[in-house]
Amino acid sequence: MTSDQTPWSGSGPELAIAAVTAGAAAVAGYALAGWAGLAVVAVTATALALLVIRFLLPQGGAEVARQAREKRTARPISGYSRRRFVVQSGISHMGFYHAELRPVLEHLLAARLAERHGVNLYQDPATARQLFCPHRRDAALWQWVDPAARPPEGTDRRGIPRYVLVRLIDRLEKL
Repeated sequence: MTSDQTPWSGSGPELAIAAVTAGAAAVAGYALAGWAGLAVVAVTATALALLVIRFLLPQGGAEVARQAREKRTARPISGYSRRRFVVQSGISHMGFYHAELRPVLEHLLAARLAERHGVNLYQDPATARQLFCPHRRDAALWQWVDPAARPPEGTDRRGIPRYVLVRLIDRLEKL
């Protein structure tokens, strides 16, 4: 439910039918018994409305509210879809890779190096490169996360190849 919706959103027809029915009963009560009949219809309609509302409201409102405050809520799916969009766009467009995906990967590399090896990526990039690329076949990965590298001029070409991204993430996990 969004902020502009209320629990009563979409219940207009039902409320209109209830109001017309109560009005018709009040007119009938007045026609049959005068003011006393109108009073009986009004009291009966009010009591029925309270009973219906009582059964429609969630039970244990205070308990449910307490549990909702204590229970951890799941992250919104928009976080996942945003990450997926960033990865797919980084694979498709080099400009998007350098603007969005590369900073995320660089930050992950910096955090991994600091937590597991006590190396600052920005102050000691040579040691960071040695740790990230211990094998000769991994040396080509460094260009994709090197903090000193600048984006190329022609950013209209394809982004990071999927297999390179997979290898890069694998290296980050093993680091």
